[in-house]
Amino acid sequence: MVKYLGLHETLDVHELLTFKNICLTKSSTMSALAQDEELKTILATDVTAGQTHIAQLQTFITNREAE
Repeated sequence: MVKYLGLHETLDVHELLTFKNICLTKSSTMSALAQDEELKTILATDVTAGQTHIAQLQTFITNREAE
């Protein structure tokens, strides 16, 4: 049985996707400006995780199906 996301759920996912995109942009921009190696590593890890999260959220938007 396939269940589709409701309109409010789709909007919530879109809001999360927008937030994660902003976070990804900020982390990637700040990693270029950071001089501390440990901070660069943290920001690089955050960029990788952010890209994964964005891809997962995009599947909810494109498929519009709930698991």
